[in-house]
Amino acid sequence: MLKLPANLRLRTKFLVSLVLIISGLTCTTLLVVRHTAWVQIQREIAEDARGSLLIFEMLRGQQHMTLTRSADLVAALPSVMALMITGDAETTQNSTEYLLHSANADLLALADSSGKIIALHTTLPEIPVDVAEITLRQWRSQGNTAGWWVSGGHIFQVALQPIVSGAPPNTRSLGTVIVGREINVRAAHDLSRICSSQVVFRHGSNVLVSSLSSLDLEELKHQLSGPLPPEQIRIGKKQFFTRSIELSPGGYPGTTLILLKSYTQALAYLERLNRLLLALGLIAVFAACLICFVISDTFTRPLENLVQGVRAVELGDFTYPLESRGGDEVAEVTGAFARMRGTLQSNEAKRQQLEDQLRQSQKMEALGRLAGGVAHDFNNLLTVIKGHCDLILERLDPADPSHSGSQQIRKAADRAVVLTRQLLAFSRSQVLQPRVLDLNALIGEMDKLLPRLIREDIEFVFRQGVPLGRVKADPGQVEQVILNLTVNACDAMPQGGKLTIETRNVTVDAEYASTRPTIQQGSYVMLATTDTGHGMDAETKARIFEPFFTTKEKGKGTGLGLATVYGVVKQSGGFIWVDSVVAKGTCFEIYLPHIDAPVDSSVLETPTAPISTRAETVLVVEDELEVRDLASEFLRSAGYMVLTACNGTEALALVKLTNKKIDLLLTDVVMPKMRGTELAQRLKAARPRLKVLYMSGYPEQHEGTDEFFEEQFIQKPFSRQLLLNKIGEALRRERVGSVTQTTPNLDFVKRSGKLILPN
Repeated sequence: MLKLPANLRLRTKFLVSLVLIISGLTCTTLLVVRHTAWVQIQREIAEDARGSLLIFEMLRGQQHMTLTRSADLVAALPSVMALMITGDAETTQNSTEYLLHSANADLLALADSSGKIIALHTTLPEIPVDVAEITLRQWRSQGNTAGWWVSGGHIFQVALQPIVSGAPPNTRSLGTVIVGREINVRAAHDLSRICSSQVVFRHGSNVLVSSLSSLDLEELKHQLSGPLPPEQIRIGKKQFFTRSIELSPGGYPGTTLILLKSYTQALAYLERLNRLLLALGLIAVFAACLICFVISDTFTRPLENLVQGVRAVELGDFTYPLESRGGDEVAEVTGAFARMRGTLQSNEAKRQQLEDQLRQSQKMEALGRLAGGVAHDFNNLLTVIKGHCDLILERLDPADPSHSGSQQIRKAADRAVVLTRQLLAFSRSQVLQPRVLDLNALIGEMDKLLPRLIREDIEFVFRQGVPLGRVKADPGQVEQVILNLTVNACDAMPQGGKLTIETRNVTVDAEYASTRPTIQQGSYVMLATTDTGHGMDAETKARIFEPFFTTKEKGKGTGLGLATVYGVVKQSGGFIWVDSVVAKGTCFEIYLPHIDAPVDSSVLETPTAPISTRAETVLVVEDELEVRDLASEFLRSAGYMVLTACNGTEALALVKLTNKKIDLLLTDVVMPKMRGTELAQRLKAARPRLKVLYMSGYPEQHEGTDEFFEEQFIQKPFSRQLLLNKIGEALRRERVGSVTQTTPNLDFVKRSGKLILPN
């Protein structure tokens, strides 16, 4: 601890102590800032390197598709099939040379069904046939259809395509077409430019091709002694961050791509930052000395009144009178303390307000969980009610008096389904079917429905943003959002008015986000509805997204309309902003993330599947007895053989004891003892050809459910026809190997049911 001589004046002690403290704090702060900047630079370089690897993976996938297409075209040529049937290697070699140029490739080879190369053409010095045959046999044993071939210091990206003759099921394998494209220096430089990194292709310990200069490459070779490159590499005066990817996993020696991300620009920026921080440090110390010198003369005067005021605040008294006379430093400090005291008092009130908001948020979260749980159990009940009601209606004559009553039961069940889906939308747990959409086209397709909702005394205007970006969302849910907002706007204008629906592209920067604190920065497509109705006060506006809150008369609204809108927007990754003035109207702005992708025009409706006549066996696993019996009755009536189990443990035991072939597993997702996803994984491990169809009334996200997203899914409650359609579709579907994705695939079957009307 610093001790100053006792005979120094108080002013000098205060000045020296304050200068030293401020200097130390300033230097420490600047060093922390510099260290933070360096850490951030390293993090950004690492992120850029990972991004470059993703770009390479995308380019490799595109090149693989091109090569596969070329190989498929060559394999389909009648002349190639004829040559493969004759099996004359010399004739095949001479007759297929022209195919190398027509396939737009650097390597073309034909192999017979035993794996023997009978024709090989390249734009480079010939690859030894024996090397090509060894590589081909390794690939065929591993089941590979694409990869990388290395020979004579050259590297090729190749794709394999079988040559078959005859029509299924009497097809016969004639051989294999191999098409490849060389990765030369020019291609390496192109890849380097696209990935914004230096690239090096290495086979074992040998560098095949690189975008580096010869001198830099020689220096790099000395540092690549191990199988993996070091994370940091210095070449000359340049420092690089490295990332590598294995191009031929399992092969020996392995083929590796190394990306080198330069630190040059980052180090230059850090050098400029060091000079700036040094200048700021000197300025801060000089300013601190000047300020200390100016205030030290009067700051040491008696401060009894100020001390008493501080003690009063410690005791919780914010009303103690403070005397502030004149304009000197003591008066300023006293005034500053008075303002601080007011700020503390205001902060106490804000703290109480924040606690209230936190309790409200926790209440909404608990209510959302409750809604999802209720929907889960309620959907099981509705499945039984609707299913048996449908069975009764099928068996009753329309003239039967019970037929009308059964229809009323089904209508009531349908209304309950709508309410359940509103609860799931509020709790953000409904199954979405995202597609790439053009909001202008979507609203245009609703031109027949919207006029029926909008009264004649309301003027309707649709302003299209042109050009308008694309969004990815569930079209049915987006239509529901538009309907809910439209009906609410019409209800807010009982005497007529004007309703405007607008779309446009919006880039949210820091300034724009400051006016709408709930929205994050980025590129969005905005959908806005504006009315000239009676508007809302601040208290009503703060509660409009709460479930079951409504300003309408009792019995005229469920209070779930805007809660549904909020849940759909949030589950779609978007934001919603509301601006309303009493007696002037309300504007709802919905911001959905902009994506660069073409509009998805795929058809979402599930075609009607014919009833099976092959008597496939279906294992039904459901913990609810009534739902299990209903699903079994649906399946047996369609000609299926049905086995049942009440949980995963019982299902495993049943499969172990039976010798019957089980074609499909129909299982609930959430069950006691074992989840449906775990059951499916364990059964498919023993029976790989087993098809799976999941069913659930509340498909919540849960760790370890990736397999669930790769299979077919049906949401409760379901009808007999919908269940049979999904069963037929699942049985016809070929099993496709899973593909690693950055986000789970949420494309499920389009939900049935009526549109959800707003509150």
